[in-house]
Amino acid sequence: MQTVSRLVECVPNFSEGRRPDVVAAIVASMAVVPQVRVLDVHSDPDHNRSVVTLVGPPEAVAEAAFRGIAEAAQRIDLTLHEGQHPFIGAADVVPFVPLEGVSMEDAVRLARGLARRVAEELDLPVYLYGEAALRPERRDLAYIRRGGYAYLREAIAQDPDRIPDFGPCRLGPAGAVVIGARDFLIAYNVYLNTDDADVARRIARAIRHSSGGLRYVKALGLRVKGRAQVSMNLTNFRKTPLHRVMEMIRREAERYGTSVHHSELVGMIPQRAVWDTARWYLQLDEFHEDPVLEPRVCRAFHTPTVDLLQRLAQAGPGPALVSLVGYTGAMAASLVVKLAGTLGSRGRERREEALALREALLQWAEADAVALQAHWEVVRKMREDAETSWPEALQRAPREIQERLRRLQALLEDLSPYLNPGPKKDAEGLQLLVYALQRIVQGVLEG
Repeated sequence: MQTVSRLVECVPNFSEGRRPDVVAAIVASMAVVPQVRVLDVHSDPDHNRSVVTLVGPPEAVAEAAFRGIAEAAQRIDLTLHEGQHPFIGAADVVPFVPLEGVSMEDAVRLARGLARRVAEELDLPVYLYGEAALRPERRDLAYIRRGGYAYLREAIAQDPDRIPDFGPCRLGPAGAVVIGARDFLIAYNVYLNTDDADVARRIARAIRHSSGGLRYVKALGLRVKGRAQVSMNLTNFRKTPLHRVMEMIRREAERYGTSVHHSELVGMIPQRAVWDTARWYLQLDEFHEDPVLEPRVCRAFHTPTVDLLQRLAQAGPGPALVSLVGYTGAMAASLVVKLAGTLGSRGRERREEALALREALLQWAEADAVALQAHWEVVRKMREDAETSWPEALQRAPREIQERLRRLQALLEDLSPYLNPGPKKDAEGLQLLVYALQRIVQGVLEG
């Protein structure tokens, strides 16, 4: 695995959280892009929305985002969409967040480049927001989404204020896409011990900045899962920390004779935000990173192999048999790279092919793992009587892995006659392993 020095996060929000096959297909379309990792998938059937967290090199992440937008545009019809969350697009909002070796200016260029490509190749209207906005008023996502999909269908061709930054002035079933660049955002929901959505709306009005509340807080009051919910985006957790928001909600809830039942994160949260909250609630005034065990252990002992073993053993959906075959095939390909290297210049082309097969096997193993996770994330939250089907996205990975294993087998057979006795013995053993892996995948495909 090559070291990646430049990393960007992308958190696309899709207007689908009830059909597991659709969510799995969208996630898989992004996960197969080399060097991109899907870190999290959060689906909510009440909001009818899925939030995916991608990380990787900038160009690779932009490619993954494009594929996700394209897949969503094909599979989601907003004329039939129902859900609590505001929306104007199938791929509703696609923000880029700089992580390592990437500046905000880089993220802006990435967002604007993707916006042009989506408009040109997918023929979708695109609005730019956040740091990537071309018009000052469009820095605010809520300003762009005001009125929602139904209103924008009429306004996009008639209201000069609603003309997209790129793409056609018309809205089809896939809607529009809002693409931008921003700093970290925490999507945070608080559930109350009441089913009265009006109480949640009053609390949201009290805490959000636009109506006189806390700076860097956007909030809506909804009824979700039978409870009143205060749904929030915290756009600057450094200046308006999480614990301050929670304490204000507690106080406002008391005014209406209720209290906080529980809260949830949508997507991921920066580590510092968690530590700041712990520092405040536990009154750890001298708290710093060093006493936290896991980061120290990670720095001292972490390797990709250890991480993989932990992921395979973890409870719940994630890497399973097909992924295990893909990971094992990738390791076998690594040994083929080594064997080809013993031949010097004669083995150069075979070595390059083995490297490509290794990356493809690894990527499809990851794609199967995240598609499986996305599928069960939706199924877990749906009604017990809801109909589900095994998504095509989970059938594609075994086929792709099988094809790479066949090519790896052929490469070994081609390489073996040129090897010295010791490496040749290794090659013979690898052929048996790769053949066994093919039999396992075949069983999955036939099962």
